Amino acid sequence: MPRPLWKGAISFGMVSIPVKLYTATEEKDVRFNMLHEKDHSRIRQKTFCAEEDVEIPRDEIVKGYQVAPDQYVVMEDTDFENVPVSTTHTIEITEFVSLANIDPILYQKTYFLEPEDIGMKPFALLVAALRETGRVGIAKVTLRQKEQLCSLRLYDNTIALETMFYSDEIRSPQELTVPGEDVQVSDRELKMATSLIDMLSSEEFRFEEYRDNYREALLAVIRAKSEGQVVTAPAPAAVQPIDLMEALRRSVEDAQRKRESAAEVVQPEEVSRRRQRRAG
Repeated sequence: MPRPLWKGAISFGMVSIPVKLYTATEEKDVRFNMLHEKDHSRIRQKTFCAEEDVEIPRDEIVKGYQVAPDQYVVMEDTDFENVPVSTTHTIEITEFVSLANIDPILYQKTYFLEPEDIGMKPFALLVAALRETGRVGIAKVTLRQKEQLCSLRLYDNTIALETMFYSDEIRSPQELTVPGEDVQVSDRELKMATSLIDMLSSEEFRFEEYRDNYREALLAVIRAKSEGQVVTAPAPAAVQPIDLMEALRRSVEDAQRKRESAAEVVQPEEVSRRRQRRAG
């Protein structure tokens, strides 16, 4: 586990739980370097003073907030530490709600919480209380010079903190062109669509089964190109007008075949018995 990016305490009523905060996720993107086309040397960014047109070392760069044209208030690290809010070093839980009441569009980034040694017992109590009630805590915490709205929920044997957008940070979809009441869906189409959803439904979301196929294919292209090979992508299929009911029917049949194939792998004897019963 990397070093914690924040240390403070969870404020839970009159209870204070010293904790450390860790990033819970990491991106697995394929990263590239910017190169000079002519000689493939690395391109490096430099910081310049626009007024003097000279390169500036990093230790001479400060943060400034523009209050008027060409007029800035320079902020030091201590200024950010002295912002008069209690959430600088405290995760303040203000209420508890059902997880179903939080729309996923609000979520930003996930972190893990780990208690300090002296906070083990109250942390365990909070975990047990969240499990018993099936609730998540709503709180605020200051991270990276912003007071974040966040939720605290159970994840495995610890608590995950999810930073969230505020309501005024969510854009409205009202300007989008979407189907209105004039677009009618027939009962047959709806029944076929729900059948397809049933065929593609699972009892649980097994996210560990999903892989980034593009990343793996891209790495294969890079390896092939390093060996002097040329890889070409298949031509995209031409978009053809479709009969909606026919497309739904074929989709349901395809989903049914895939489900039966998967069942044969897991329970071949049971599938065989079912077929025998149908035949009988």
